[in-house]
Amino acid sequence: MSKTSKIAISLPEEVLTAVEKERAGSGESRSQLFRRAVELLLRQRKEREMSEQYIHAYQQYPETNEEISAARRSASVVLGEDPWQ
Repeated sequence: MSKTSKIAISLPEEVLTAVEKERAGSGESRSQLFRRAVELLLRQRKEREMSEQYIHAYQQYPETNEEISAARRSASVVLGEDPWQ
């Protein structure tokens, strides 16, 4: 198991009330709830950064006209083989 550290945080009363309500409904401890929330925040931030990197790379190197034509030809072949009702 990885090493853990204890921390103390200050929360406005209304936030603590919402945390306690969520915690009671989920059956989690405060530590579990905060750990899950922080992990979610960090995962979302990483996904957003990866999307931004993808967009930046695409803007730097968009597909060529030849690549667009090849994709259209491939799509025509694949879609042409599928029975459409």
